[in-house]
Parts: sequence; structure tokens; C-alpha cells
Amino acid sequence: MPELYPLENTVQHYDWGSRTRLHDLLGTTPDGAPAAELWLGAHPSAPSRVAGGSLLELVRSAPDAMLGRRVADEYGPRLPYLLKVLAAERALSLQVHPKPHAARAGFNRENRRGLPPGDPGRSFHDDQHKPEMVVALTEFEGLAGFRAPRAVLDLLDGLDGEVVAAVRALLGADRSPRGVKAAFSRIVAARRDPACQDDVAATVASVAARLAAGSPSSRADATVLQLADQHPGDPGALASLLLNRVTLDPGQALFLPAGEVHAYLSGLGVEVMASSDNVLRAGLTTKRVDEDALVECASFVPRPPQPPRTRTAGGRGQVTTYRAPVHEFALTVADVDPDEAVDLPAEGPRVVLCLSGEVTLTAKECATPATLARGASVFAPHDAGALQLSGSGHAVCAWVP
Repeated sequence: MPELYPLENTVQHYDWGSRTRLHDLLGTTPDGAPAAELWLGAHPSAPSRVAGGSLLELVRSAPDAMLGRRVADEYGPRLPYLLKVLAAERALSLQVHPKPHAARAGFNRENRRGLPPGDPGRSFHDDQHKPEMVVALTEFEGLAGFRAPRAVLDLLDGLDGEVVAAVRALLGADRSPRGVKAAFSRIVAARRDPACQDDVAATVASVAARLAAGSPSSRADATVLQLADQHPGDPGALASLLLNRVTLDPGQALFLPAGEVHAYLSGLGVEVMASSDNVLRAGLTTKRVDEDALVECASFVPRPPQPPRTRTAGGRGQVTTYRAPVHEFALTVADVDPDEAVDLPAEGPRVVLCLSGEVTLTAKECATPATLARGASVFAPHDAGALQLSGSGHAVCAWVP
């Protein structure tokens, strides 16, 4: 008989993580170390654990029962999405995720070089693209996609430094995506110059002076100072002036297609993505920086950030479904109360996480429901059938549309 599988999930301890927020969610005691991401899924780097093994092994053992024939036929014996809870206290790296062809080419290239899995010299950890979507649980700050060149030139006006002067010249001569690419490339390449730290410091000092004088671009200037404080001398702080500044209120969402340059700055959010660990970084990090791969994979078309499509349901609109223009994932967030049970997607592989309160997950084909307290999660296979949540709490469900 089908069953619901309780999950044990890996916490990733990256240096930008919060020291308290994931501990609060999981009911664990803070140990002073940053806890950045909770991974729920079957990616080989850190698959969730189920009784008797891992979710990765479970899915591979019976793909039709776990995923359903439709999903298994399209993606093979693998869960096509990865769900995360992201808790950022500091800025994440300036980064981009590759498109499918670039991911395959980069992964195969590094395999031919003999780089083993997990090697710090790798940029491509698998052969999958990585579009992603984040839904804010608290106020959530970030950078996403390129500003219009005219707006960038206004922000750079009057600032000191050779790098920003070069960027002004490049954008002034060419405001097309080609000019944006040249300007961004000039900034990220500056880290190789021995004079980079002094030049960045001169620009940051002029930004600080402008902000103190009552700058009309105070938000952008404050972002530069924040990043320069966290990563002194890193030209990625200056790159923030080229990117759209984003604030999400709780419940608001952002979709980042593969190729979109971005950096999350702070906040707690639920993130769902194609099941990949490919991150190409260009700055604001202590990890491997691969400027060439990032520039090769990035889109330089200026455009505003993209929200996903949303649909509300329930008697008081308490269920919100977020759909991005990709096939691997969708997200349903439910505010469950005792007066009205919530129906979740009825087929395919689903991961359900309780964010607060306590909810009971009932599956049509399973004899035993699962009760989820704050921080608890389960994998519901396709064969479990239709799902329903009851109780009182806040929960999220990742699924394949």
C-alpha cells in the first residue's frame, strides 16, 4: 500500500546564513554557526533521508510509483525539483545559473578534465539547468536582472574610480545588451587588477559622500555600502548599481530564469528550483569565482524582475499557487485553519513542509495520515493519490505541474 514518507533534511552551513532562523523553524538549538539553507529533495549532493535510505534511492527504486508515469517519462527516474528554505543574514554571491545546453557542456567539459564530484575546482556539479522561484516568508531583499542603461548611467554620474569611469564610457557608447555585457564584464574582471581594492574603495567613498549629502538614489547607494562592508574591496559591490533592486513582502514571489544575474541580500524565503546545484559566481563570495563561465551563460537584456503567475483558492483566498514558465516545479502555499481543509495537487511527486502550527496530511490511497508540526516534512508519492491538509498552520507544497 502507498505511504507518506517523513523526511530528514540537510541544513547547509554557508557563511551568509542566519544563526537563528532555520533553528527556529526546526526547533533546534542555535550553535552560533550560520545555517543558510534547508534542502528538501533528491539531489545527489544532499538527498533527503527516509526510513531505510535516501529519497534519491527511493525514487530510483520505483519511478512510476514515486513520480507517476508522466513525470518519469519526461525526466527519467529523478525528482525534477529541489525545495529549499533559505535564511540569508548577509548577501549571497553575485551569481547566475546556466541554461540547459550550457549546463550539459560545462558538466561534460569538467568530467573530461577528471574533476571528481564535489571538487572545489568545479563550476558545474550536474548537467541540469537551474531556473528558480522564491516566495518571501519575511521581508526579502535582493538584486535581479539588469536596470535600463539610462538608469545605470544616472547612478554612476559623479562617482570616482577608474572602473566606474570605464563602465560609463562603455554604456554611453552602446546601450544595447552588448554594451551591458561589456560594462558588467569590466566590473567583474577588475578583481584581477592589483589596484582593484583601492579603486573600489575610492568609488565606495564617493557613494558614501553622495548618500550623506541626501542622494536621490539613496537605496542603490545604501546597497553598495552594505555590500562593500560585507566584502571589502570586492567589485561586486559596484555591480549592484547595474542590477534591479528588489524588495518582496511576505507572500510575494520572484522568478529567476536560467541566465538571470542576481544576488539575494537578506530575508527568509521558500525557494523551489530545477534539481541542480549549478551556481556560477562572479563576486561577493569566498567560494570559487568563474567570471568567464558566468559571462558566457548570463543574459544581458535589461528588464524588470519577473513575478510568477499566482492563483488563489479557498473560501477566504488562503491558498496561493505560484507558477513559473518552466515545467519542473510549482509551489502551493496554504494557510490552514480548522474551518476549512485544503486540497493539494492530486498527482505526481509532492514535498510538503509545515512552516508553522500543526497540520495533518491525508492521502486518498494511504491508510495512515501524517501529522506535521513546525519544521516537519513528508514526501507524498504519485501513488498516494489526492492530498488534503487540515488542522491549523502554514504549509508549503512543491509539485510538478
